Amino acid sequence: MSDRETPRRAVTEHARVRPVGDGDWADLVALEAAAYTSLSLSEGRAALESKAWASPTTCFVLDVEQRLAGYLLALPYPVSQAPDLARGEEVVFRSRNLHVHDLVIAEDLRGRGLGKRLLHHLTGRALRQGYEQMSLVAVGGSHTFWAANGFAAQKEVVNSESYGAGSVYMSMALPTAPTVESPTPTSGLLSGAPTRNEVG
Repeated sequence: MSDRETPRRAVTEHARVRPVGDGDWADLVALEAAAYTSLSLSEGRAALESKAWASPTTCFVLDVEQRLAGYLLALPYPVSQAPDLARGEEVVFRSRNLHVHDLVIAEDLRGRGLGKRLLHHLTGRALRQGYEQMSLVAVGGSHTFWAANGFAAQKEVVNSESYGAGSVYMSMALPTAPTVESPTPTSGLLSGAPTRNEVG
């Protein structure tokens, strides 16, 4: 049975979200390149790794059986801002806004709820760490996915040209959590790269 024939339920039952590991980067970079090279938005390994360095507790990969099938990179960043895609992160920001830099699901596994699973996992982590809202820059028409998951376009925000025409800055308020781990994440708070967001 090919990957395209794998039943949706079987895929989601065998999916597991975990932190990004040192051995994941080759597969993660390949997924990123497949999603963004045609849009001229691919960043490269060093830039991607800098996002996980900035906030390792809010960056994850998704395994389906023995395969790395997707990833999500998020990090704290000032409201209404998104860094340039052309460079890595070097500055740590202390912000209650968690910027979803990137969400990618392997093309043959999209449409099976895996993107939502990663987003749900991140939202739970954001609440526990005391974030007040989440933001992103949607590209390539992905704004429809994000709108369906609670994000609203902030049309007054002008994105860097590095995101391409048609990019949309979006945000979503998070409910106040009754208890939090820390008012601000303690492991790395860095300038988070934009959120291009290719999801399934």
